Parts: sequence; C-alpha cells; structure tokens
Amino acid sequence: MTGASAKILLVDDDDSLRRVLEFQLTGAGHIVVSESDGREALKQYSNEAFDCLITDWRMPKMTGSQVVQQATAINSEIPIIVITAFGDIDTAVDAMRGGAFDFITKPFNRQEILLTVEKALKYGNALAENRRLRRQVHEEFRLENVVGTSEKMLQVFDLVERVSKTNVTVLIEGESGTGKELIAKGIHSSGTRRDNPFVAINCAAIPETLIEAELFGYKKGAFTGAIGESKGKFEEASGGTLFLDEISSMPLQSQTRLLRVLQEQEVTRLGENTPRRIDVRIIAATNENLTELIKENAFREDLYYRLAVVPIVLPPLRERREDLPVLTEHFVARCASKYGIRSPKVSREVFKVFFEYAWMGNVRELENLIERMVVLSDGDTLALGDVPENVRNPSSTKNGLWFDLPSEPIDLEALEGEIIRTSLLQHGGNQSQTAKHLGISRSALIYRMQKYGFE
Repeated sequence: MTGASAKILLVDDDDSLRRVLEFQLTGAGHIVVSESDGREALKQYSNEAFDCLITDWRMPKMTGSQVVQQATAINSEIPIIVITAFGDIDTAVDAMRGGAFDFITKPFNRQEILLTVEKALKYGNALAENRRLRRQVHEEFRLENVVGTSEKMLQVFDLVERVSKTNVTVLIEGESGTGKELIAKGIHSSGTRRDNPFVAINCAAIPETLIEAELFGYKKGAFTGAIGESKGKFEEASGGTLFLDEISSMPLQSQTRLLRVLQEQEVTRLGENTPRRIDVRIIAATNENLTELIKENAFREDLYYRLAVVPIVLPPLRERREDLPVLTEHFVARCASKYGIRSPKVSREVFKVFFEYAWMGNVRELENLIERMVVLSDGDTLALGDVPENVRNPSSTKNGLWFDLPSEPIDLEALEGEIIRTSLLQHGGNQSQTAKHLGISRSALIYRMQKYGFE
C-alpha cells in the first residue's frame, strides 16, 4: 500500500503522543484507529483488517511485548512497529525477536515515523504478494489440473496423492509430452515442501562439461569461465524439491557423483573441498527405459534403485483414448479463457478424428493442436475443417515418410551414417540432444558413431 491509504492500528497509553501520531499519520493519508489499552486494541485487531500495527512498549495494563506476541499469533504477516525509549537497545532486540518488524525510539520526528511506516507497509505488501503467488502456484499445479478419468490415470492420481504426503524419492517414467513435469510440480505443491523452492533442470539440455557445475555449484576459478562463485541446483532447491528431467541423458561420471550426493545428503562445489549439507527432495523423470540403458552400461544400476524408490509410469495418450473428450474440453476452455474469447463447442467429427489419430506427441501435442484450432476458428463450433490436414488424414503425407525415397538402389548404411552426421551437426555435437532427436539411447548413438568413425 505504499503511496496509497493504509489502515493502521495505533496503541499507546500516552494520550498526547497518541494524538500527535494520529494527526501525523492521518495527514499522510492513512486511516488510523487508535487505542490506549492493548486489550481493546487486540479486539479491534481480531475483527478488522489492518495493514500495520504501531504499539508502545511500556504500557501499564498490557505491555507492548504482550501486544506483539498476541498480534503475531492472530496474524503473523501484518508488520508491527514498536515505540521504545531512547537508547533502550535491549527492548528493541526483544521486540524484534517477538515478531516486530521494526522499532523507533523516542523522541522522533514526523519524517522518521512516516519513513518507518512506509518500510513496514512495503514489507507487508511483499508478504501479501508472496502469499498470492503461492496460492496461484498451488492452483496452477494442483493435482486436479492433471486431467483424466481413465483407469490408468486414476491409478496414477492415487499414487501421486500418496507420495505427496511423504518425502520419498520418485521416478516418473513416460514418453515425451505425457506430463511428467506437471506431475512432479503436483507432488511438490501438494506436499509438506510446498512453500519452498521447486527447481527443475533438464539434464539433456546442458552440455556434459557443465552439468556438474549446474547441479553442484562452483567456486571462482574452478574452471575456465568461472568468473565468480555460484550455487548449484541442489543448493537452490534447499528445503524444497529438485526435479531432474531426462535423467537418462546424464553422463556416467556425473551419475556417480549424483549417487554420492544422494547417499551422503551433502554437496561439494567444484573447486572446493568442504561439503555442504542439503535438505532436498528428489523427483527424477525419464522418457527412456532405464533398465535397458543399464544393460547397455549407459546408466548406473545403483543410481536407478536410489531414484526409483517409488516409480510412477505415465501412460501415453494412445493408451488412454477414453480421456480424449475430457482433455479436449479442458484445453478448449483454458485456451478460450487465456485469449478472452468465447469457448467453442467440439463437433462429433472432430472427436472421431481425434480417436483415430496416433498422438505420438501425447497430451502436449493435443494441447498445442487445440490452441491452434481455437485461435484460428471463426465459428462457435470446432468443425472438421478446423483440424489440420496431417491430423485429419495422416496417411496422405508422403506415404508416411519425411523424405522422398529414390527409385535407384541406395546404400542403407551410408544413409544411416549421413543422418547421424547431419543430426550431430545440427546439435553442435551434443550427443544427448542428438540421441533424443534420433529417438535412440545415447549409448546406441555412441556405438553408431564409432561404427561410422565419427569423433
């Protein structure tokens, strides 16, 4: 409420000082309710909404210490300013420990009290905004927003609800686009760590040489380019949840260090020798079969068992087609609300096409398609003509191939090698991103790179 009228409760048994303060605060545009007795003030405080409380410390019937203690118990987010005697430092310290935001010593002038009130109001506004944002985050990521009524999704919801009540490590498995991060956020926002950070890191999007610096942090000079010290994601997520997305893309060396962090519950920044204690819940996710990667020596078996204390498997959309109607209606309504337009109906012909489509991009593909259709549609109903051609008639696109097959004989191995080389160039040599692009595991990519002599 800085710069606007605030409602302030003033408690002071000194009538003359109370009147002066009331005059000064009212003159600054604030609404002031004043009381000479702390007990009467607390009655007002319990029944009305105030933006700030100002109380004297030394009062005969009820001390300022008692006022602060009881007011904080009623509402700990309303800033309290304590008026103390000049030089009474011990009193000021006791007031701050008891829950007061700040103190001001007698005698003080008008400018001092107004500046102190302004700081208190800014603090109260920040607390209120944080509370609003927490409510918004909880609303956005609550489990009810993961839509589905199929038997498979009901089983997922039941499992998610149960693990949310604990701090157990969770491994979420599922194809790209099935909603793994949304499930992870739902677990976090429904659990005991909801008011602490949710930090996500995509292990496939970070170069191998930097992933340990991102996870564990580093000190200045630890490596070329480390011009200052930096917290890692583990430290950033302290008290909250660290979401390790695409964990299958993590290099083996980093997997070893991650395993040690999980076992010891402490992390050592690059370039340092002293470990730091951490308190972090781990949720990992993968779109690859980790047990197959273990067989290929591309993923540590002991790390897998450390992460998969509770595995949650998200079914692809094609295996829960009965959820298509409710998902479609959900995305249509959300898109219409997002763009401030009327929510269109969905025709039977559209649903028929949706039921026959493969949905290789899963729920994310459906959401993006619905948004495109709603924005571009001119009518009150999404009709067959609003569905893109590749969805309406997927078999019509180049016989299912994304390139033209020549009529003359081809060298299949040379073609495979060229595809791998081109993909590596497109992704700057990043093996994890290339493997994802080609739909194979990183170890399978390395095998083929060695086969074709690629470095």
